[in-house]
Amino acid sequence: MTMNVDGAPIEGEPKPGQCLRTFLRSRGATAVKKGCDAGDCGACAVLVDGEPVHSCLYPAVRAEGRTITTAAGIAQDDALAPVQEEFVDRFAFQCGFCTPGMVVTAASLTEDDLPDLDRRLKGSLCRCTGYRPIREAVEHAVRRGCGGGGECDGVCGTTASSLVPGEDRATASSSPAATASSPNPGAPVVGTSARPPAATRVVQGREPYTFDTWIPGTLHMRVLGSPHAHARIVSIDASAALAIDGVHAVLTHEDAPATLFSTARHESRMDDPRDTRILDDVVRFQGQRVAAVVADSLAIADAAIEALKVEYEVLDAVFDPEEARSGAAPVIHPGRTPEDGVLDASRNLVASWKGGYGEVDSGLASAAAVATGTWSNSRVTHAQLETHGSVGWIDDLGRLTLRTSSQVPFLVRDELAVILDRAPESVRVFTARVGGGFGGKQEIFTEDIVSLAVLKTGRPVAYEMTRTEEFIRTATRHPFRVTATLGADADGILTAMDIQVLSNTGAYGNHAIGVMFHGCAESLEAYRSPAKRLDAEVVYTNTTPAGAFRGYGLGQVIFAVESAIDELALKLGIDPFEMRRLNAVKDGDPLGVTERQHQDGLIFGSYGLDQCLDLAEAALARGNGVSAPDGWSVGEGMALSMIATIPPRGHHATASVTARPDGTFLVAAGTAEFGNGTHTVHTQIAAEALGVPLSLIELRASDTDATAYDTGAFGSTGITVAGKAVHAAALALKARLDAGEEIPAEGLVGEGSTDGMIRSLAFNVQAFRVAVDLDTGAVKILQSIQSADAGVVLNPAQCRGQIEGGVAQGIGSALYEEVLIGDEGSPTNPAFRTYRVPQSADVPDTEVYFAETSDELGPFGAKSMSESPYNPVAPALANAIMRAVGSRPYEIPMSRDRVWRLASAAERVSG
Repeated sequence: MTMNVDGAPIEGEPKPGQCLRTFLRSRGATAVKKGCDAGDCGACAVLVDGEPVHSCLYPAVRAEGRTITTAAGIAQDDALAPVQEEFVDRFAFQCGFCTPGMVVTAASLTEDDLPDLDRRLKGSLCRCTGYRPIREAVEHAVRRGCGGGGECDGVCGTTASSLVPGEDRATASSSPAATASSPNPGAPVVGTSARPPAATRVVQGREPYTFDTWIPGTLHMRVLGSPHAHARIVSIDASAALAIDGVHAVLTHEDAPATLFSTARHESRMDDPRDTRILDDVVRFQGQRVAAVVADSLAIADAAIEALKVEYEVLDAVFDPEEARSGAAPVIHPGRTPEDGVLDASRNLVASWKGGYGEVDSGLASAAAVATGTWSNSRVTHAQLETHGSVGWIDDLGRLTLRTSSQVPFLVRDELAVILDRAPESVRVFTARVGGGFGGKQEIFTEDIVSLAVLKTGRPVAYEMTRTEEFIRTATRHPFRVTATLGADADGILTAMDIQVLSNTGAYGNHAIGVMFHGCAESLEAYRSPAKRLDAEVVYTNTTPAGAFRGYGLGQVIFAVESAIDELALKLGIDPFEMRRLNAVKDGDPLGVTERQHQDGLIFGSYGLDQCLDLAEAALARGNGVSAPDGWSVGEGMALSMIATIPPRGHHATASVTARPDGTFLVAAGTAEFGNGTHTVHTQIAAEALGVPLSLIELRASDTDATAYDTGAFGSTGITVAGKAVHAAALALKARLDAGEEIPAEGLVGEGSTDGMIRSLAFNVQAFRVAVDLDTGAVKILQSIQSADAGVVLNPAQCRGQIEGGVAQGIGSALYEEVLIGDEGSPTNPAFRTYRVPQSADVPDTEVYFAETSDELGPFGAKSMSESPYNPVAPALANAIMRAVGSRPYEIPMSRDRVWRLASAAERVSG
């Protein structure tokens, strides 16, 4: 059969049942992405004879004789189509994995579709942006109507609504000349909305992600998961599987090294419990790897998986964290000791943190008002559209080489060397562009098993997780139960804080310790109190593992603390903004939960919380003119959060900047780009420090061969650590150039490094005005506001996008998203069809305001601002819903049924 794809004929015979997505990709059309293979996300959207379809649902045989258009073909002569231009100019992407499908769908729309734009975008998910720039890009592209070659009607110019508050129109100009580079050497670059270096390739679907380039002869992997929550593997009979033609290997625990490790990655591998093997003879959650098959094709691998015969000895399991720590529950990791990073295996206790200062009991007894309750949160999946995956091979030098979707290539390299007993220099790990992360790719979920397969077969091997595997085999946000008891005097001043935390890490301890400590620390340190008490524990259960998730535990504890603060304000009749002003930490205050002294290396590099409170309060008072539906009850709420701008105990980066004889500059920095915007900002930092236009800067990144060591892109360190290293390197090079050194043929190099040991603090304040239908529990957000203390904002459009994306993800966690756990501890809704990632219609525009501060630690005064916007969203929404319905939420997500129950309970009380 023949079809026309992006203007060229393609011939071939699809395999029986093959969908159009896999057929197109097999023919090199890699602009077509895989996000779900279920028709739920839109990453695979193409035009078939001008009509948008999800190619993962469209049979390839139906495309015979048809014209297929991908994002790479919607423009002619390699120019950008109007919709692509708008996506570039309005920063309507971050990681960009959804973008090719999004622009294809948008290209099919007309002005008649604009009144119902959210519905037309319903089948296209974006986890990064918060949708506002996407809506604006689509609307302006449709209204241009000029196809890139006609008379412009002017409506595509930048509008006031698309500007970052405080940003002037010249800075926000969508002109490529204004955003692609400085118009002349020495012109300011930092503080402008410079476009991402890969922008034009991303919107055309030409920027490669992990599986967009292929090595001939690559074998495919499938993994067998455990049907039991807890079991010992008695035997695995692989004879029938190995007899299938095209099967090259079956990997079991007998092939796996005995070395214990953690899938979590940190600067020190000792930060996390060493409780994991690549393949184990004991499985501890339903879906855990039992065996892996390596074959010529996925179909053959699937058949071989079905042919495996496994005998299990089923063991007792425990699913509730309270029961797990009782001492009477089944022991999930017997034999693990504090030397392995496990505090008390007999109680399934990974770690605990107990401490405080002052007289808490007397402080509560003397309080004029006390607020107490237990708040809990659900599991949330990261829902990044590019699933985890790796391709591995042995290179010409005999080195194990991996191209992988990871936030931490250097940490992956170093841990693989430990697990596989290899020298680090014999392992190379690099990333292409990464399709989203949010902490979920600060792990080893595919790299280890792929490496084992490569070493066993000597062939290239690829393992790309399905969306179902993402839900059941990677990690979720940690479920917390937080009991908070706070007291205050009649003037609203806190007298005591008593916080008890129980965290469920699931079957393995990846990130368990760090999430518990981080979640508790800044949540309590954000407030001054003469007495604080903390009792926190994190325990194993036979459930899907939890791991790193945006906010790293802060969102869970802040939900409880900010709800309790709000309850005190209600009881005392004090405005909630004023309640925070009275009690929030002030510039120069000592920091510490367990004693009155600063945390090591934590300082106020700048302080903007006071401005954030003022900005959010003023915006909420102004309103935005959006009215509530008739008969709905309206409420307003707010919350604050504080976060350290760098993880504790060191975060290292070394960067170099090389001046070339041709007048260009090469920046080498190890940080991966997954929508965090660091690649853009790193080029801005170098250009500003050198006094040259951006067009002269080239970036090489996220490759253990091509750059010096970088701990990784987590903890929002792209600016505060790697950015500082780039800044130092550029200044070192400039000093050499200013001294008159000649540029040799190999280039003149400046190097810089930072260890991240000194950390600053950033602040965010979120406010909402909501309407609630008391009869149904439906919640409508009428106004969303976030003010942020980001220091000097290096790229306003990108920073605004990070905040909007964080708010959108926070809204999802607060109102919709919940990984439902069944009787055997495994997700019962492992698909986007049944797990509700917010769509365009669910996410309102968020007003973003920046405090005017300059941080003494950050490059050019900048702070980090990637994960922190997420943290205050859920409690701010809960506080607004409380005021609308008259009953306080204690559980998130605040789904419609739960809100309806709250409203009904409040009505019964008032009645």
